[in-house]
Amino acid sequence: MPLLPPPLLIEARNVCKRFPGVRALHNVDLGVSRGEVVALLGENGAGKSTLMKILAGILRPDSGRVFVDGRPLHLDSVRSAVACGIALIHQELNLLDNLDVGANIFLGREPHRLGVLDRRTIRRESAAVLQVVGLDVSPATLVRHLPIGKQQLVEIAKALSVQARLLIMDEPTSSLSAKETQTLFQVVRDLRARGVSVIYISHRLGEIRELADRVVVLRDGENAGELQRGEIEHDRMVRLMVGREISQFYRRRPHPAAAREETGQARRLVTPAKDLRELASPPVLSCQCHAAREPVLEAAELVTPAHPAHRLSFRVHRGEIVGLAGLVGAGRTELLRVLFGVDPAVAGQLHVAGHAVTFRSPADAIRAGVALVPEDRKQQALILEMTIQQNISLAGLSRHCIGPGILSPRHERETANEMIRQLNIRTPSALQTVRHLSGGNQQKVVLGKWLSMRPRVLLLDEPTRGIDVGAKEEIYELMEALAESGVAILFVSSELEEIMGMSDRVLVMHEGCLSGQLARAELSEQAIMSLATGASPLP
Repeated sequence: MPLLPPPLLIEARNVCKRFPGVRALHNVDLGVSRGEVVALLGENGAGKSTLMKILAGILRPDSGRVFVDGRPLHLDSVRSAVACGIALIHQELNLLDNLDVGANIFLGREPHRLGVLDRRTIRRESAAVLQVVGLDVSPATLVRHLPIGKQQLVEIAKALSVQARLLIMDEPTSSLSAKETQTLFQVVRDLRARGVSVIYISHRLGEIRELADRVVVLRDGENAGELQRGEIEHDRMVRLMVGREISQFYRRRPHPAAAREETGQARRLVTPAKDLRELASPPVLSCQCHAAREPVLEAAELVTPAHPAHRLSFRVHRGEIVGLAGLVGAGRTELLRVLFGVDPAVAGQLHVAGHAVTFRSPADAIRAGVALVPEDRKQQALILEMTIQQNISLAGLSRHCIGPGILSPRHERETANEMIRQLNIRTPSALQTVRHLSGGNQQKVVLGKWLSMRPRVLLLDEPTRGIDVGAKEEIYELMEALAESGVAILFVSSELEEIMGMSDRVLVMHEGCLSGQLARAELSEQAIMSLATGASPLP
């Protein structure tokens, strides 16, 4: 007799959901068995987050049903989902860092004895669930004192403390180091062995191959296909996600700036379509070879507040893409913050387009033609309740004024529509609220805000974190086009494949210092990691 499939813990049937101007889900089906790890994949905007919010009781479907243990249920609140054993762990951790670990685990359902908070029970039961996830910390430890990887484990412990039978994990490794990621993987495997089911959302396809029992793919709000364990391969996942082959992910072309750095030869810049060139290149920068010889961004003996013992010197030329690699805590983000004026430099000199500059604030950097796309777009780059049009105009409000303090809606609208067209932002209109966009389209809004300012230097901190493979490809193509138009790009990435695929040169940081520099021909994972771990420091 053939084996019967394992019983489903949860099942969504024919789920539909619409938002104003957007069809998020259309007749979507998803089932998860007990003790199964199901990876949910799809491009940004495919409907993954909407479906997970429906299963977690945050949103209600317009039509369709959700079944738990074979019984139809109406999940009309987070409380009702938790009562069924369903817990959602958001990509942005939902912890209060001024409280200790135990208080976070029991937040909102604190036990009392004779009207007094029962701290003994909180600490005893918190210690038990912390042991389940392999986190060896005291429940009395303040969350702010834990690294991000351990905070992620606290979130999992919090979910397990309510007897969760299904954990929904949304990009759980996006802020974790390699070691923390492996710890999380082991926790997921242990949970699966205990019979806990997991829906795992990630754009890192290597993680999916390692963890998933099954892959379910959404595309444009509909089911695009499934892969069983033996079928989970990178190319097959990508094909289902984007509906096409991506044969060459990084379409890098040699950039003249990198060639000049190595050979001293001057060559004419290759430029893309006229409209993008005019969009990205500051009018004051000529395309002639003699102008292209000079570095656009130059740091000399620069000292950051985070690492005052080290002096950093480097150059980024016009039309060059320079990668900034290093382990978590190496000082990469801290360096970008100084280059953009968020944190003042302790010492050293900075030149932009040959002019000495001192940045006391981001406004100074913006006036000099420097732009920063930060790591956390939701907290640091966007105002989620504002429209695309308003967000794109924020960096240069004075450019959209027709008089002192009087904004021109027409000029704002024209600029926003131009960015939407140039960057292929998927939206019904420029008046769409940014919160309702997918992660990849939110990232494009951030880029559009700065490209409308025509920057000389573009600083990118983890530019493709939390976005899907198709949106990544579009970001890489944009980086290529901007470099060809003359913009100097310095970008941070924790993905070595991305660093090697997109960089003309790579600067490597280790514990706050520049431990080495690699030309494109010298790039390899071993060479980068050797410098990143301090094994081969510069003399």
